[in-house]
Amino acid sequence: MGTADAIGPDLGRLYRETRERLICLVCELDDAALETVVPACPRWSVRDVVSHLVAIVEDALAGRLTVPPAEEETAAQVARCRNRGQAEILETWATLAPQFEQAVAEFRVWPAVIDIASHEHDIRGALGRPAARDTAAVWHGAGYLLAELTSPVALRIAVEEAEFRVGPPGGTSLGLATSRFEAFRWRMGRRSRTQLAALDWSGDPSPVLDHLAVFGPAINDIIE
Repeated sequence: MGTADAIGPDLGRLYRETRERLICLVCELDDAALETVVPACPRWSVRDVVSHLVAIVEDALAGRLTVPPAEEETAAQVARCRNRGQAEILETWATLAPQFEQAVAEFRVWPAVIDIASHEHDIRGALGRPAARDTAAVWHGAGYLLAELTSPVALRIAVEEAEFRVGPPGGTSLGLATSRFEAFRWRMGRRSRTQLAALDWSGDPSPVLDHLAVFGPAINDIIE
């Protein structure tokens, strides 16, 4: 693992920076753009993804959420926000976020940072507005996710400035050359199995393809 990843980042700051960037992006959207379907979350629109992120904060601060929500819970969160205007939703987020970010920092809640950073790029991909791929949230999030990867075979993953080694020790290892952004996306299930197989592998990746994604992989190719 790269030595830079051993330094624990301020997770509250990473969440805040991503939230502020995302609010700047979506606050400019009209109703039609807010209803754009998000391919990475195919049952949701851009508005729904934002609603989910705000409802996470509401539920966590109200004590209704102590672990990442199940699919039924996220669906209920989105439904709960359907009758609220976008301005109200964003104002609620801005009001509640500082307390949430303090908790994220104090208790080192990695899932909160990874979730918001994943959804930022889900929304950017849906809108055709790629940017912010080299942020601290992506850099540290990718490091965290790669360090948590388990593999049935020895696997070396080379990113821009570091190499991650996972799987059993010894033997000939399989190599993958990628980037932190791509690793962040495929670890979170934002690439299809076909896309995973097409990555820059040193050999046959079939033994590891079903172990790469925390969620997924995606059913269809996700092009960003």
